[in-house]
Amino acid sequence: MQFNLLDILLFAIVIFVGFHFWRIRAISERAQSYLQQYCEKQGLQFISCARRKTRLTTVRGKLDWYSEFNFEFSGNGEDSYTGAIAMRGLKVVQTDLPAYRI
Repeated sequence: MQFNLLDILLFAIVIFVGFHFWRIRAISERAQSYLQQYCEKQGLQFISCARRKTRLTTVRGKLDWYSEFNFEFSGNGEDSYTGAIAMRGLKVVQTDLPAYRI
């Protein structure tokens, strides 16, 4: 069985896409876990989390993903508010919450 350059290139692209799919999945799971812990620590009820934006960027000289997530939470169990977090790779770099009723 012989492989030509096109076969090797296609295989490399599939590996690259698969790796980044799993990396983005790991980032999403880390965001969900962080937000659940954050809300519990702040005495808030965590409702949901959704990725708003993801782009490939450089972090300290290496390629990694910059992601922004919106999340819903409640301070009193009746009202719902939307906050946001920003992540570089698996690290949370910013958490923004609006004023909310306790």
